[in-house]
Parts: sequence; structure tokens; C-alpha cells
Amino acid sequence: MFRKLTAEEQQTKTKRRRLVFQSLPRAPLKLRTAVQAFSMATILWIGWQFFSWVQGLENGITTGSRPPGVEGFLPLSALMSLRHLFESGKFSMVHPAGLVILCLILLTGLFLKKAFCSWICPVGSFAEILARFSHRLFHRRLKLPVWLDYPLMSLKYLLLAFFGYAIFVTMTPQQISDFLVTPYNKVADIKMLYFFTHLSAFSMWTLIILTALSFVLPYFWCRYLCPYGALIGLVSLFSVTRVSRSIPDCTNCGKCAAVCPSFLAVDLKASVNSVECTGCLECVSNCPEDNALQVRTPKLWRRNVRPVVFAALVFGVFFGGMQLAKLSGYWHSNVDQSELVDRVERGLEGPEYDHVGRPAPDRSAH
Repeated sequence: MFRKLTAEEQQTKTKRRRLVFQSLPRAPLKLRTAVQAFSMATILWIGWQFFSWVQGLENGITTGSRPPGVEGFLPLSALMSLRHLFESGKFSMVHPAGLVILCLILLTGLFLKKAFCSWICPVGSFAEILARFSHRLFHRRLKLPVWLDYPLMSLKYLLLAFFGYAIFVTMTPQQISDFLVTPYNKVADIKMLYFFTHLSAFSMWTLIILTALSFVLPYFWCRYLCPYGALIGLVSLFSVTRVSRSIPDCTNCGKCAAVCPSFLAVDLKASVNSVECTGCLECVSNCPEDNALQVRTPKLWRRNVRPVVFAALVFGVFFGGMQLAKLSGYWHSNVDQSELVDRVERGLEGPEYDHVGRPAPDRSAH
């Protein structure tokens, strides 16, 4: 049976609830803002390079090369490449950068919680901008009631389970190997670009609705629908770093919970080990007490990780890992550009490009 709260306990609960949902002035971590800005600028530059490169293909020009960073937007292909690597020991060179980026994201989750989501992901950065405007307009933080919030949060795990089942259960090793060299996979990034440059009315309205929902209910996509975030969250349960609260130094002001974008009860926990913790360190940077909240490593090797060190690790693991991939030769695709020119000139239509389950003979062989 649930114990009935006393009048004092109910008053404390109500006071905390009001504080958590207030739109309090924040002291954003400038290091994270800098990394976000660098990541966004890098992605925009890669996008422009890719757009220009595809335009060259459309005009029969093969100068330059495909910017590998764009493969980070092909997570399903990367997951198949990861399974292929485990089963065959071979690194697929069709979209090698996609596999490298996936591995770096998972590595970040293993060491630095879901820092990719809050420090590097362009969708996460855009969602944060929308959230700030939402807080200014409504003067409070909006969140669905628990009875609706929890079921909706399960959707991203259901999507992850669907993709995981399709890739790791229903497909055989040979099917995975065959898919990686299909015309569909070779031009998957080009088709992704065409999706955005030739938006259908349905796709456009879907994006508009998701944006509107992310404004009214901040981080709507991230919290409820992103399967990538769900995967990183599960990995982050084993993260070697996490936010810890020193109870003797905590004044129970509740500011940490009031700025947490995931609505975690940081002020009530000794250690935050939730799949929803994005490692944004907003709670740490807004804590008025120097030693109350710290990012710490496990008990066997208890160390405090300062925000500047955390930022350096996020930047180093992700962007440093990319440089190592370039030096080791696992970054640039081995797909011949003349083949891509031929495919683009012929048009990316037909059964071989419509669905991964309907591959057609390779036309470049004729």
C-alpha cells in the first residue's frame, strides 16, 4: 500500500515540482556550446561539399571526392557493416566512414554517457535551440504527464528493436554481405540528399509537425522517437563516467533538476545512471556548490572529471577517432566515381534503388 504523504511532505513535493518546471535562467557550459558550434559548422560544410559533389556527378564530372563524413547519416548501412565486420572480420569499404562514425558514437556512449547527443549531434543541437525558444515563450518547461510520457518513451526502443531484428535476426550473413555491395547501398547517401532536395508534401509536413512538436514539447524527437539515441542510451548504462552528487555538500536547492533537459531527479540521486542522461553537464555547470555535483569514474578508480577534461575527451574520442581512421585507410569509399556518374546519369529509379530487398543485376557490369 502507498503511504499517504503528510501535509509537509506534500508541500515539499509541490514546491519541488514548481521549481523543476520553471524556466530558470541557466549558465550554459560554454565548452559544450563551442563544441556544438564546431560540430554544426563542420556538418554544414560537409553538406555543402556533398551537394556540390553530387551536382558534379549530375554533370558527368568526377573531380574531387565524396566527403566521407556524410556517411554518418546512414546508420542502417553502418549497422549492417558492423555485423559484417563481426561475422567475417572484413571491413566493408563501400561506406567505411559510416561504420567508423557508428563505432565512435558507441565508444563515446561507453565512456561519456550520451555525450554525442548533447555535444555533437546536429539534431540534438537544433532541438536545444528550439527548447530555449520554447522556454522563453511559455516561461516554463513543458512535459507530458507520466502516464503518457513513459509509453511514448518506449517508442524509440521499439523502433530500435525493429531495426535490430531486421538486421541481426532476419537477414543471413550472405544477405548482409550482398546488401553492402548493392547499387542501393552504393548510392544511399545520394538518395538521402535527393530526399531532402525533392521533398514530397507528406515528408515536408512530417518534418514541419516534428519541428512544431519539438518546440511545444522540447526534445520530442530525441525523447520519444530517435532509435539512435535509444541505442546509445543502452550502451551508456555501462559508461565509466556519470554525474554523482555529494550529499553532504548538497544544499537541496533543486537547480540541477530544474535545468536537466531529460527531467531527471538529479537532486534526489547519489549517482545518475539513467539511459536518458545525455552527459550535457547542465546540472554540474548550474550547481551553486563547488563540490556537490561532479562527473566521476567508478569506485575502483574514483576520480573527478572536470568539465574541461570531459569536453576534451568528447572532442578527442570523436574527432580524433576520425583522424585515426583517415590515417589507417578506413575512411574513404572504394566505390569508383565513374560508376556513380553512370548511375546518376541513368537516374536512381527502378527496382534496384527502390527497396533493399529487391536488388537487380549491377548495370555497370554491362
